Amino acid sequence: MRQFIVLLLCLSLSMFAFTQRQIIDQVIANVGSEFIQLSEVEEQFSLIAAQQGGLPPEARCQILDQIMGQKLLLNQSRLDSIEVSDAEVENQLNARIDRILGYMQGDLRQFESYYGQTVNEVKDEFREDLRNQILTDRMRNNIVAGITVTPSEVKAFFDEIPKDSLPYFNSEVEVGEIAIFPKINDEQRNLAIKQLEEIKQRIENGEDFADLARKFSNDPGSGRAGGDLGWTTRGKFVPEFEAAAYNLDVNELSDIVESEFGFHLIQLQGRRGNSINTRHILIKPLITENDLALARKKIDSIRQLIVSDSISFSRAVKRFGSDDVQSYNNDGRMTNPLSGNTFFEIGDLDPDIYFTIDTMEVGAVSNAFEFTNPYGEIGYRIVQLQSRTAPHKANLELDYSKIRKAAIEAKKNDYINKWISERVDATFIQVNELYKRCPVIEKWITKEVRP
Repeated sequence: MRQFIVLLLCLSLSMFAFTQRQIIDQVIANVGSEFIQLSEVEEQFSLIAAQQGGLPPEARCQILDQIMGQKLLLNQSRLDSIEVSDAEVENQLNARIDRILGYMQGDLRQFESYYGQTVNEVKDEFREDLRNQILTDRMRNNIVAGITVTPSEVKAFFDEIPKDSLPYFNSEVEVGEIAIFPKINDEQRNLAIKQLEEIKQRIENGEDFADLARKFSNDPGSGRAGGDLGWTTRGKFVPEFEAAAYNLDVNELSDIVESEFGFHLIQLQGRRGNSINTRHILIKPLITENDLALARKKIDSIRQLIVSDSISFSRAVKRFGSDDVQSYNNDGRMTNPLSGNTFFEIGDLDPDIYFTIDTMEVGAVSNAFEFTNPYGEIGYRIVQLQSRTAPHKANLELDYSKIRKAAIEAKKNDYINKWISERVDATFIQVNELYKRCPVIEKWITKEVRP
């Protein structure tokens, strides 16, 4: 839900920006070739104020300062000829839209009602902002690449935090998992292949690929768009799909291609160097109740091996677990997508996992339970509670990885601020009289206009 709110806010900000720019069209600053409009400050002020329950008027000065820093990075990215491909922008844009539609159960009417525009219209409004954000992020990453901290720097960073300002961490847990998915039986496999062969024949007989994709494809994201996957480069798709797609001529249909997702019919729509534009129809074989029962029986037997000490949890992950889940490559230990580490506050856990581990002792292994992965596939998992911390004030012993991460970010911010100070004198900068009285903006207008 937190991720959903963030996604909604990102796109809402873009839509709000569009509305505001129609009303407020005053340029209040230039940073190199980049312009900053009053609406950009006002829309961010309104968004943050809504989140925090109000802001003082002078907060607009800090917001402008932050925007000017971003514009300086963007301006430098253009001077350094940093490139962002159309395919990369489109892929990220499609991913964001698809995730939001996923939370809306694919309901296009709900999406259009919320945003007041169609999916394509929202994409058109958001596309250039997203491209600029990618360029800004890439420029920043280039500047701070390689920055790290030593253990002594981590300790020094921690020691500089006033003791009465140390953060208070809630109870956190680390959780391991072993996940398996039912195997497809031969009958359903053959039925899926037969269905896709019939669809291919209908296309070859003159029926529209896009119409058939919307009707039959089991890929909800591309299916709504007639199977269109946009422009992509190598590495985007699973190997089986990619090998077949890159061997096609423009407008050619592939043979039936099997991948971990099911069976694909692929058509190449265009080629530009190493980039291709494809569309596909995906048919997933049905999973029967018997398939599910066999998978459940298997994972129950895996659990029994672990609790009887016949095999370690880590070894069982590698021997029996599905490598389609992220935790497989981390000895089964799950990673928190919100923090990037392996610690979860209770509120960050999937409810099924939370209620499973709530009364477990550290080291215990749960009974098997059903779950659904992001692709809508049903599987079974067992989880192990691997650690649990009590609520506590931050300390180096329990929270070293978090403190180290904060120290690195602080060092990066210091480096970026130093870089900005050095670039200001070499960049054409103008600031509207309305904001010259802001103390935080003074560093931008010391010489104001530079050749």
